[in-house]
Amino acid sequence: MRRPIVAGNWKMNLLVDDAISLVEELMRLLADVPDVEIVICPPYTALYPVGQAIEGSAIALGGQDCYLVENGAYTGEISPYMLIDAGCSWTIVGHSERRRYFNETDEFLNRKLKFALSSGLKVIFCLGETLEEREKGEMDEVLRRQVRKGLDGLDEADFERLVIAYEPIWAIGTGLTATPEQAEEAHGFVRALVRERYSETISNGLRIQYGGSVKPENAGELMERENVDGALVGGASLKPDSFAAIVMAGVVAA
Repeated sequence: MRRPIVAGNWKMNLLVDDAISLVEELMRLLADVPDVEIVICPPYTALYPVGQAIEGSAIALGGQDCYLVENGAYTGEISPYMLIDAGCSWTIVGHSERRRYFNETDEFLNRKLKFALSSGLKVIFCLGETLEEREKGEMDEVLRRQVRKGLDGLDEADFERLVIAYEPIWAIGTGLTATPEQAEEAHGFVRALVRERYSETISNGLRIQYGGSVKPENAGELMERENVDGALVGGASLKPDSFAAIVMAGVVAA
């Protein structure tokens, strides 16, 4: 049985005081949730203080991205070792906004993914199709390419620290959400691709989150699906009651 994982991506939101207030409320609401793994990904400026605030709780800390070298003249970037130093055990790699706004390619993200894993971080690796690609019937082709190129060169041990987040890009920040049937279809397809390329054991153990306008109202029916192992939550993760309700939906689905 795969343990559900619910992660909150705060994106470019919240100053430190507000971030601390949010996690204090989350810790109160989620004081004893044994069946769901919980991760929050604040902006870089809030990582260390938030990490200090959640120390000893059931909530893990993650970065929203990381670069692919340990250190050097890379202005504005952050390395996996810096994330670990700030208290992170997780990072997101390949979020659709990184792909779209910063032109990060499959090959580039593969290098990021492998370096983050080799540095000791666990990784939420994002993939998904645009509305245009879905309407043209290219979803399978896009997901096949993203899995093949994005996961190229991983070994079996890497998958123990990897979660895939399926993000239908057309459902991020739009208010649209894939139906449970659409999510299950995409997750099942991604799992089959991993089985085909690696092994049934790896595929069966791999957790695949859904990310795309997840809300308390739809989280339960999404996570009830066989191949949906949690959620990557955007806007709703900034509201403690909403994020806690999504986590609790994962408890019911577990």
